[in-house]
Amino acid sequence: MKRLSIVTIAAWAVAAAWAVLPRAVSTAELTDAQTGFSGLTNGFLTQAEFDAARVVFNEQESIADGLGPVYNAQSCGECHQNPVSGGVSQITEVRAGHTNIFWRFFDHPGGSLIHSRAIDATAQEHVLAGNETRSLRTSLNTLGDGFVEAISNTTLQSIAARQPALSGGVIAGQAIGVPVNEAGGALRIGRFGWKDQHASLLSFAADAYLNEMGITSPLQPQENTTNGRSVAPHDRVADPEDDGDDVETFAKFMRSTMPPSRDADLAATAEAQRGEQLFSAIGCNVCHVTSITTAPAGTLVNGGEFVVPDALGGKVIHPFSDFLLHDIGTGDGIVQNGGQATANKMRTAPLWGLRTHDRLMHDAASLTLTNAILRHDGEAYLTRARFRNLTADDQVALLAFLSSL
Repeated sequence: MKRLSIVTIAAWAVAAAWAVLPRAVSTAELTDAQTGFSGLTNGFLTQAEFDAARVVFNEQESIADGLGPVYNAQSCGECHQNPVSGGVSQITEVRAGHTNIFWRFFDHPGGSLIHSRAIDATAQEHVLAGNETRSLRTSLNTLGDGFVEAISNTTLQSIAARQPALSGGVIAGQAIGVPVNEAGGALRIGRFGWKDQHASLLSFAADAYLNEMGITSPLQPQENTTNGRSVAPHDRVADPEDDGDDVETFAKFMRSTMPPSRDADLAATAEAQRGEQLFSAIGCNVCHVTSITTAPAGTLVNGGEFVVPDALGGKVIHPFSDFLLHDIGTGDGIVQNGGQATANKMRTAPLWGLRTHDRLMHDAASLTLTNAILRHDGEAYLTRARFRNLTADDQVALLAFLSSL
């Protein structure tokens, strides 16, 4: 097997280094966002407000509250709780639809999300015949998402614009405009969800309240169906079931969370530090961008509905993601926002908090870091080849670095 020379790795490192920060950003007075799994606020809310919001985030919904009729979970915390509220979990959901001979995707009756639970057995959803495009989706980490929301459109566009030059034309992340519900559908670059289907945490919270728990709100006032059929015979609470307060609280909680911290002991080892250099040298950081700076405090985002606060503005974060859509050969064929061209594209998975995951990739089908890396193809095929060509010791070092995240 061919092994990489130091000269070759160094050349890749010079090119890949440009993927770290938008070139126009001055780092003279920037500070890193505080990280941790401490359960402490990042300063967007007071600690007392944050603690109260966490209670609402974890609150178990009941049928009397409007749960269902079709749903996946009874609380936000049920899917986002490892190791603290807002983190990841082992929970997966099912997406399905039909792809015709022209590779055009059509939603399953009632939408591509197939709910796993129902308050009445006769309302239970199933994947219907003729919907052969099927995939699992894992729950995502929401810790630090307030900082992600505070990234400007221009920063994401700048990252996307540089990628073809950095990769020899192989990598080209796609930024898509998605509607911000609270701004009357004004478009902003998506950054939340496996398909970048949301740009605003308020819109994301309302979507999750409806689609994961079946609870309507002013931003999502209409109940889901069950396989395309009305759930009215089973719906026991008048819509909207939430007056908007819970949705606001969910968004405030996520905006107040700290990004995941690294394993400081492992990160300090020589092996992990060498692995971090190799991560950039072989081009992983072209998509898994190591550092991004949020918009300055006072910036209007989300169609003018949210002002970036001091706690979130002008902060350097280390998400190890570009928050763009890519085709790396693992796409699920599902179309949400972004049109048919995004069917086999997925958002770059942020690697912060990676060590808290034991099921990897969007479908939870990879149970080791090595398998997850080797599944990369398409835009990532050269990076995968470079990983394969590393010496065994270098591969171990790179995995040690990933295990520290």
